[in-house]
Amino acid sequence: MNLGFIGTGKIASSVITGICNSKISYKKIIISPRNLTIAKSLKKKFKKIIIAKTNQQIIDQSDWVFLSVTPSVGENIIKNLKFKSNQTIISFISTITLSQLKKAIKVKAKIVRAIPLPPIALKRGPVPISPPNTKVKHFFNNLGTTVEIKKEKSSINFWVTSGMMAPFYELLRVMTDWLVKKGVKRDNAQKYITSLFLALSEDAVKNSKENLKLLVKESQTPKGLNEQGVKELSKAGFYKSLEKTLNSIHRRLNK
Repeated sequence: MNLGFIGTGKIASSVITGICNSKISYKKIIISPRNLTIAKSLKKKFKKIIIAKTNQQIIDQSDWVFLSVTPSVGENIIKNLKFKSNQTIISFISTITLSQLKKAIKVKAKIVRAIPLPPIALKRGPVPISPPNTKVKHFFNNLGTTVEIKKEKSSINFWVTSGMMAPFYELLRVMTDWLVKKGVKRDNAQKYITSLFLALSEDAVKNSKENLKLLVKESQTPKGLNEQGVKELSKAGFYKSLEKTLNSIHRRLNK
């Protein structure tokens, strides 16, 4: 099986890295030269990668085609490409719906929308897909945890929360910089903050069958530091602002 990637940004690079370090069986991975620096870096790391000259070459030589471009680029290029009805097409594009993809692709190929995030390079994290597809599910289970969503409208909610990735990293950056300002060496500050939140995330996953309110409660002691942290951030509107942002992204995706 040949895998083709149209687009070579951060997400495509992460997925390709995960594939190459997994047990997934494939002959070649054909990638676009759109970001030549990333493309050449991937080719240097992994033997089975080929850099195509055009997007059409990727489609012509691939059994599965991954669309990993920005919405504006996708709208411009997909309609001009010639896909095959026996292909599986997996779209990482956030704002182009299945109906829009079907219209642009023209042939009756199998089309699935997926939401991979950068940790997929480490074969970690969830990968929501819609509609459910057994082969695509097994494929992404080699790279993380596949979450099948029957209704595309419901999948939008997962796209929304995926928009919190950069804000999360920004939170880590702010705390790291605060420690640095207090005299902590940057290496130690960054190691501490990232390790702390990794441990907290793993604890949350371990307790994911319980209501997360329990973790919030159990991590606080009366008049303790965490109680102060939650109260002050709540009073400042931090969490309401978070919910407001989620609603704003949701409205954007529902246009």
